[in-house]
Amino acid sequence: MATFTPPASGYDSVLVIGGGIAGITAALEAAELGSDVFLIEKMPYLGGRVAQLARYFPKLCPPTCGIEINLRRLRDNPRVHLFTNAEVASIKGAPGAFDVAVTVDPRYVNDRCTACGVCVDDCPVERPNAFNYGMDTTKAIYIGHEMAYPMKYAIDDATCLGETCGRCVAACPYDAIDLAMKPQAVSLQVGAVVVATGWKPYDASAIVNLAFGHYPNVVTNVMLERMAADTGPTGGRIARPSDGRPVNRVAFIQCAGSRDRLHLPYCSGICCLGSLKQATYILDRNPDAEVYVYYIDLRTPGTYEVFADRVMARPHLHPIKGKVADILWDDESGDLSVVADDMVAGRMSRIPVDLVVLATGMEPSLSDRHPAMPAAFDDHGFVLDTGEDRGIYAAGCAREPMDVASATMDATAAAMMAVRSIRKSTVR
Repeated sequence: MATFTPPASGYDSVLVIGGGIAGITAALEAAELGSDVFLIEKMPYLGGRVAQLARYFPKLCPPTCGIEINLRRLRDNPRVHLFTNAEVASIKGAPGAFDVAVTVDPRYVNDRCTACGVCVDDCPVERPNAFNYGMDTTKAIYIGHEMAYPMKYAIDDATCLGETCGRCVAACPYDAIDLAMKPQAVSLQVGAVVVATGWKPYDASAIVNLAFGHYPNVVTNVMLERMAADTGPTGGRIARPSDGRPVNRVAFIQCAGSRDRLHLPYCSGICCLGSLKQATYILDRNPDAEVYVYYIDLRTPGTYEVFADRVMARPHLHPIKGKVADILWDDESGDLSVVADDMVAGRMSRIPVDLVVLATGMEPSLSDRHPAMPAAFDDHGFVLDTGEDRGIYAAGCAREPMDVASATMDATAAAMMAVRSIRKSTVR
């Protein structure tokens, strides 16, 4: 494993872990305050979960609105030093003087790549497309998404046949593919750290009665985002996965894994708003569709109440207060029936639908593993506020569940605190 230390590294620098919207924001804000920043992202591209959305609420504009502007700022800022395919192995030291070990996995594609795509045509291997939550495939050599930064291909070494195949190497007209690339160990010195590692959807298959993984027409909220996206696996067409038929009756099930002592005991904060947003995807495409929202409490705090009221007033949206007991499948038609306790009507209800969407909760990306660093985590894996005595600051959904706008504000605050702590250390 090759080892090197970037020349810009120094204890007056900031480390940002995570290249989603919070990490990008924190890196830019710290850099624009005059600090050199090392931005570490484990995927081959930036954007995180936000890049996978079809729309933001409440304006319902696509993620290109925010990400494209920030990526342009990144390209224009020489103070941000980006490492993709990279993870932090350890952080040692004290505020103002952290020594960081980073492992950079090989991309197998160098900077000569022009993203022309010729290599894809010759690759013989298909792999599940994680960006689309496995609803379609890519080749073993792939580009993350239409706004990927850096805009160059990467090779999934878990599926690539390697040098025994080599067809992509022969096909590339720019000599941009190097299957002999090795991992690199990078040593950094920084004065403060911003942890912006984001979130992951809770594993819906763990909620047995909701039948995810058993019936193809039961999907999660993040899967529906990709179905509704113009660049998604269905080109923006929301259809039943079992047979491709358009959907006319859709059930959204709230708190799928949240507020449940058997799963995630906390409220994930944005699921209700997310489902109401997704209800507009259904109703805008098919104004005659019927949408049922099963909920315990509809939580849309602050100014988002206005957005929620507007969506709830649509005539074909039916809120049902009650817990879902079971989801049934008709073998002949592929239709589903949602069996639930309707608390307002005081009876059990059974409603046939074409598609069930589970509003799965937000789990911190670090829930199952923490990098070795002097930071505190709660029982669920969220980073606890550490204060200036540690020099490590959490931002966005690494700290707690929150929406995109809140994550960007939170990341700005974390960047300001990180830079301030470094300058205070320098003064001392």
